[in-house]
Amino acid sequence: MQKLFEYAEKYIEGSSWKDLALIKFCLCAMGIIIGANIAPKHKKAVTAAAAGVFVLTYIPLMAKFFKIVFGCDKALDEEK
Repeated sequence: MQKLFEYAEKYIEGSSWKDLALIKFCLCAMGIIIGANIAPKHKKAVTAAAAGVFVLTYIPLMAKFFKIVFGCDKALDEEK
């Protein structure tokens, strides 16, 4: 498993934001396909689980993004 993570790190280092966006679209499409095949009696549970995963992953990603944005603004202000 460790080797798989090392390969993923190398892939990300060599990727641009466009490559990572394509991965996100691919995963989103896969999720939609899987969601379309869920039995109606399980849809609420699956939706709740997916929403939980979304919130738990979105918050740290946006926190990191805003740190970068506000950090860049401070660095730009210091250069002027």
